[in-house]
Amino acid sequence: MKLKIGDKAPDFTLLDQNEKSHKLSDYQGQWVLLYFYPKDNTPGCSLEAFSVRDNYSAFTQFNAVVLGVSKDSSASHKEFDDKYGLGFTLLADEDKKLNKMYGVWGKKKMFGKEFEGTLRTSFLIDPNGKIAKIYEKVKPAKHGLEVLGDLRAMQK
Repeated sequence: MKLKIGDKAPDFTLLDQNEKSHKLSDYQGQWVLLYFYPKDNTPGCSLEAFSVRDNYSAFTQFNAVVLGVSKDSSASHKEFDDKYGLGFTLLADEDKKLNKMYGVWGKKKMFGKEFEGTLRTSFLIDPNGKIAKIYEKVKPAKHGLEVLGDLRAMQK
């Protein structure tokens, strides 16, 4: 099932970098940036995390939370967060259920080889739990600002 703008965002429960449980429904009434990335501590994923971290105070001004998701463990997320002082929630989807539920697990190509992995994709979810925007083929270094621009436009 391919999710579309206007769809109810599927709920989930996952552990964060501190082993705390999070459900999407916990954030009812807030904007949520749910962003899927391939792997902690890799160049593109770090750039994307920095883009969000460096603009995080602006997200909070829009009553928005950020939930980063990868198939890495909570321990890996903790190391990633501690190393770079990210300051937002990183969720561990080790069994890839959430990746598959949101349709972001698929075929990728790198250096001429094809493999399965996380397709860098984000979902902006409105305070009612509906998908307001889907970001495919995310540009990691600019993603935080791109989402903030959309939040600004949607709240006018």
